Amino acid sequence: MTNDTAITPSIVLFGDGRDWHGKSLQRAFARRGINPVVAPLPSCGFSTDTATGLAIPGLGDHTPRGAFVRFIPGGSFEQVTLYLGLLHALRELGVTVWNDARAIERCVDKSTTTFFLQKAGLPTPRTFAGVDRTTAEDVVSRLVAEGRKVVEKPLFGAQGKGVRLVETTAGLSPPEDVDGVYYLQEFVPPAQERHQDWRLFVCGGRVVASMIRHGTNWITNIKQGARAEAAIASQDLVDLAVRAAACVGADYAGVDVIQARDGTFLVLEVNSMPAWNGLQKVTSLRLSDHVVDAFLAAALPESVRNAREEA
Repeated sequence: MTNDTAITPSIVLFGDGRDWHGKSLQRAFARRGINPVVAPLPSCGFSTDTATGLAIPGLGDHTPRGAFVRFIPGGSFEQVTLYLGLLHALRELGVTVWNDARAIERCVDKSTTTFFLQKAGLPTPRTFAGVDRTTAEDVVSRLVAEGRKVVEKPLFGAQGKGVRLVETTAGLSPPEDVDGVYYLQEFVPPAQERHQDWRLFVCGGRVVASMIRHGTNWITNIKQGARAEAAIASQDLVDLAVRAAACVGADYAGVDVIQARDGTFLVLEVNSMPAWNGLQKVTSLRLSDHVVDAFLAAALPESVRNAREEA
């Protein structure tokens, strides 16, 4: 890469760049001759002193061609609103943002994901979300009367943290433990002898890789001790995952799917900032390269075309 492109970089990578994913993405960009500006979102902001109206370290008055969002840190409501506002602003400036704020907002809020899945006609477990404790108790009572169990999840959450199995109304968490919002999903008993589900990694409108996660209990997240097994998804499962990512507007996503005992596949979640280090361990593909290639095809199509011509 020339000094001119170093001064006016074309790509910004939002994240601290120090975790496994950040380093892997930077290496993938480097293999394509690109040195992105790595910018943790807490270091960014808005400023009327710049031509863009944004204050992103390393960019100055320059508008990048693309922005890849690896990580949005937690924080106060105001802080997270500002981070998402920056991503909205970049899109308004014509920057290709993966994933953009709309997709992130739809996925980080599980109730909104559920809404878009249902709107798209995609199968998902029966779900309720609301703030009223009495209504939540009624939902649990109704499902228990049908012989069902209920999964209580944090509205904002990942990696299986805070997920609980509820079998009675007394088992519901107090409001303060769920930040005042009950997100309840019908428990799907395992179709096989043991608990398992699918994680399909969707990128650029296609499934790049997939795995089955075998849980030591009913929670099948890798961070909770589940074992990953490489698996080739059927075309029906691939189509379901691609449609799930598309319905929330995600350019890349981890789609979690479970199979019910009647054979039906149900979408559990769509993750707009998915981890793929667990999947990387069971596939020979270099997933970061696939992600970067698909992103560059959207943000810098001429770089992909030139690379093909040189090859």
